[in-house]
Amino acid sequence: MRPCLRLWLPCRANASCRPRRADLAYVDDDIVLSGGRYLMEPMIFARLVQEADPKPSDNALIVGSATGYGATVLAALVKSVTALESDPALAARGREQFARLSVIGATQVEGPMAQGWARSQPYELILLEGAAEAVPQPLFDQLADGGRLMAIIAAGQGVGRAVLHTKRANILSHRAIFDAAIHPLPGFQAERGFVF
Repeated sequence: MRPCLRLWLPCRANASCRPRRADLAYVDDDIVLSGGRYLMEPMIFARLVQEADPKPSDNALIVGSATGYGATVLAALVKSVTALESDPALAARGREQFARLSVIGATQVEGPMAQGWARSQPYELILLEGAAEAVPQPLFDQLADGGRLMAIIAAGQGVGRAVLHTKRANILSHRAIFDAAIHPLPGFQAERGFVF
């Protein structure tokens, strides 16, 4: 069966939109959503998931879940996924898709992305679906012992680095893995110091 990306992209109900958007299913590039948000390109997302090494016993958090595509993929690999989105329209789209496709083990929640989702912690796996200048401390606090956090760390719109953060005995370590250029998540800018 040929996959159809229109399930994940906002689309008007007119017939001319569906074929045009369906062709995007095979594009390995960020896809424009609404409000300056993007669906991460499939190759980068796949590499992040691969490096995060999801396990069937993992409780996972997807930050910036948008339309729920990444959470749906991850739900097939882990015990449970919490899909966190701050944009109400995108969160609604994620809930709609989970119900429509009978996705088991994924829950769509809505809230400030930089705060994570403490109600379902601890997480063995946290994945950011967008670039961040810095990872906020609440996300690290929600990692379980032995937990992994995957993020693209980038300053501004430039090329960033996929970084795997690991928490053991309450100590964080990190390892840069590959270069990637993806669009930033809103609210994940580094704190600015005093400038003369």
